[in-house]
Amino acid sequence: MDLREKAEHLARLMGERLDATGEGFEARLAHAGKRLPRHIRAEATRIAEALALAGHPQLSRRIDQRRLKRACRAVERYLLGVDPWARRKAVFLDWLAGLAFALLVVGGLALWLMARRGLL
Repeated sequence: MDLREKAEHLARLMGERLDATGEGFEARLAHAGKRLPRHIRAEATRIAEALALAGHPQLSRRIDQRRLKRACRAVERYLLGVDPWARRKAVFLDWLAGLAFALLVVGGLALWLMARRGLL
């Protein structure tokens, strides 16, 4: 499997597991952004840089193939370990918790204001 095929495979995994949109590996990597841990994002950036170098015949010789394979394995291992439904559920529960907290604060402020004005 060459670099382009591997990048397409990883882009497809990012789309399925992280709901990253965009055409190509670089666009999906940019969209995934902070959803990737720092060390995985660094490895994925190395892959994106290698893709840019692979387009030039002379610069493609500068790519460290062993380091690139290790980066591809690390990114793929991480993406295969992500459960998309659990991630979506966590995002929804975080949103719901924020909403509940906001309602609690607004309710508390309303009660405090009513008590201060003598309506309670």
